[in-house]
Amino acid sequence: MPSLPYENSAFSHFETSTDIEAMAKGLTFSLDNIPPHPLSLLAVSELQLYLQNQQEWNSFGFRSGTEGLASGKMFGVLVVRTKQGELGYLSAFSGKLAGKNHYSKFVPPIFDGLAEGGFLNAGMEELGQINEEIRDLEALKQDVHIPKINQLKELRKSHSATLQNKIFDQYHFLNKAGESKSLIEAFDTVVGTKPPAGAGECAAPKLLQYAFRYEMEPLALAEFWWGGTSKSTHWKHGHFYPPCREKCAPILAHMLTT
Repeated sequence: MPSLPYENSAFSHFETSTDIEAMAKGLTFSLDNIPPHPLSLLAVSELQLYLQNQQEWNSFGFRSGTEGLASGKMFGVLVVRTKQGELGYLSAFSGKLAGKNHYSKFVPPIFDGLAEGGFLNAGMEELGQINEEIRDLEALKQDVHIPKINQLKELRKSHSATLQNKIFDQYHFLNKAGESKSLIEAFDTVVGTKPPAGAGECAAPKLLQYAFRYEMEPLALAEFWWGGTSKSTHWKHGHFYPPCREKCAPILAHMLTT
């Protein structure tokens, strides 16, 4: 697999030093590094400093007057060694960030559903039109429209399922050997079910995909929650978490095979 130029300045170098090299010596990648490896903590500290000082996105609830308006986000770093022997790290966020997929310093998504002219935007517009037609008919509160409303709801269900399956078909994941497996194949192999919505959008698969695409050796992973949340008390600002099992386990099972 040929080496390619790095996209979006996603690779951040560590300053060359004997201490950095000593910490990386003999390091073997594992998903169970909690607490994270010291190199991961160094990468996390640099990324968190960046998050504290950036002015481009939401404040994650930290700025005066924004409390409760901005939810938190899961971020991740992957310490890597490049094919040329350089030590550094990659950064990623789960899902989208401020409604976008692409930012300098962060790896790109595996599938960009926001790409202009893509099928997802067109599919969501069609779904929105069906929902609007249902709302308009329901607002009339007339029994004569019930058959049409039921028909539209069935159309909505079918359209939504077809669109979701088409989304799943866009995700293909590399392992270290460069072998690709689709999202549907990964879930069918491990758990024998279809993937949940949002599978493939977490930080860990994004980071490993980028590393394998550019022939980098993964050394250590750390994922942390940044900011507040109004949905769950599980996520705590600055705390570290392993990759989620529901969405990530079947994907990572493939990506970490050799």
